[in-house]
Amino acid sequence: MADWAVASETGVLTDVLLCAPDHYRWLPTNAIARRTLAETRQVPTAAQLAAQHGELTAALEQCGVRPHWLRPAPHLPYMVYTRDQSVMTPWGPVLCQLERPQRRGEYAALLDFHAGGFWRLASAGTLEGGDIHILRPGLAVVGASGGRTDDAGAEEFAGWLREQGWEVRVETFDEHFLHLDVLFCMAADGIAVACRDVLDPGFLAWLAAHGIRCLDVPYREAMALGCNILALGEGRVISARESTRLNAALRAEGLTVLDPTLGLFAQGGGGPHCLTGPLRRLERIVG
Repeated sequence: MADWAVASETGVLTDVLLCAPDHYRWLPTNAIARRTLAETRQVPTAAQLAAQHGELTAALEQCGVRPHWLRPAPHLPYMVYTRDQSVMTPWGPVLCQLERPQRRGEYAALLDFHAGGFWRLASAGTLEGGDIHILRPGLAVVGASGGRTDDAGAEEFAGWLREQGWEVRVETFDEHFLHLDVLFCMAADGIAVACRDVLDPGFLAWLAAHGIRCLDVPYREAMALGCNILALGEGRVISARESTRLNAALRAEGLTVLDPTLGLFAQGGGGPHCLTGPLRRLERIVG
């Protein structure tokens, strides 16, 4: 097994897991996609999807990130959202347990990719990677909406990290929002983006107590996947081109923003964070 390891959301990303959108299509499996399907009759073409995913891949490669690829399966159109099937930890990958029947078969490709070499296998309830945020070494939050990740799945994962001496908060929120990364993502060390309209004030206070400052993303922008960004480390972040207000705010913080067009994937319920499964990050050594 490769020496994959991730100890934070903001370390320097060197390797990432992707899946080409060869069979991607919108499915009514979340509130965002259901709204899209109700409001539009225009179905994206394979060429349009490939072009947008290609912009994301090019942005990653521009920053020296090596892509690794899952083989897309015709019967699993949402495999493109590689964040959810597994999550990388400092001790290796954890195979998640997806909630929706339309996505459960994605586990097979992960078994092949990691050759069965998992640190842990989720088995209590449901657990999806979009709800897991490893904020920094020793500190994490796991979202539990009762939908995609339930309390049992969140507590099982949190327990594994707590056994390693980590502090882990299990944060509940309404399943309308799909995953926690619709409402919250790290941008850089000490800086996050968050939908304050929705998130519990206690969670925001907990983040502040740990030195994490949040840039606000209003509800309407969050539901367009505005919060769903990918930190690359060294002050770089990928945020969809459609998030113009947030991208200006990130740049005002001194961050370098790469902004591929990703609207067709956002309309299905996923942004840069959802479309990428970090495999290795390098942490900055202090002192």
